[in-house]
Amino acid sequence: MTVNHKVAPKRFTHDQLITLAGNGVTKVDLLGESGATLCTQDEIIAMATLLAASGAIPALPDRAPPKKPEPYTRRNEAMTEQFRLPDGRKVIDGNTYMLDAKGRLEPVENIKPQHLLEDETVRKIIGYALPLSGQVARFKQHTFDDISAFEGVLAQEYGTTVGGRKGNKTLMTVDGLFKVTVQVADRITFGPELQVAKTLVDECLNEWSASAGPELRGIVTKAFNTDKEGQINVSEIFMLLRQDIDDPRWQRAMEAIRDAMRVVGSKTYVRCYRRTGHDAPWEAITIDLAKA
Repeated sequence: MTVNHKVAPKRFTHDQLITLAGNGVTKVDLLGESGATLCTQDEIIAMATLLAASGAIPALPDRAPPKKPEPYTRRNEAMTEQFRLPDGRKVIDGNTYMLDAKGRLEPVENIKPQHLLEDETVRKIIGYALPLSGQVARFKQHTFDDISAFEGVLAQEYGTTVGGRKGNKTLMTVDGLFKVTVQVADRITFGPELQVAKTLVDECLNEWSASAGPELRGIVTKAFNTDKEGQINVSEIFMLLRQDIDDPRWQRAMEAIRDAMRVVGSKTYVRCYRRTGHDAPWEAITIDLAKA
């Protein structure tokens, strides 16, 4: 088969093109659209090249010379997409108004300049935040799709899955410098037995009084306090369960806490890591704005 050099990358031999295209077709054939997300760039190029060579699709036209890159700025590093929010102004009978926080129309000339500047600044920031939020949501969905497609290939080829019984798993590059971890955490709530446990623990603390140190009292207080949403702090409850105390009432209280636990669902977390060398520590690839 003669391949048009306007289409075929020169780094591939004809046999390499056949192999790469075959790998790509196998993934798509097994998993459909999900399999397409697992195709490498070389496999996609190989499939397109052979299609063009067969006449099924036209060859690529000569490419225009590349544009000169723009000067580097922090703004065009990542924040290149902005959604322009409405400026909040309304023109009525030739006069310009803005709605205040109570929904009342306020003439623009009556609004302090610093408040107008604050309004403009917030709208500019939100204009970048909205598309970025959408991009993160799409990234999350694509990540789960890619992992599911990869697991589908393994199940098809080897009849096995990656990870433990709960679904925790780690995927890593061949060079060991990048990894993706998937962790499934149970969502836990507590039943009425928790109040029985609190009563028993309070009895213990009141009787021990002098012998119960401030550290133990602090753990108990944190364990049974609720947050602003009325939720029990699960991590503090587990701290309480780790205390090694032989008193029978304490043991009954800990048993009541365990009986009170209800698993009401789970949440899956995906985290990405990188390291500069095989002896270097793993660094999380930050997506959380507060930790960036």
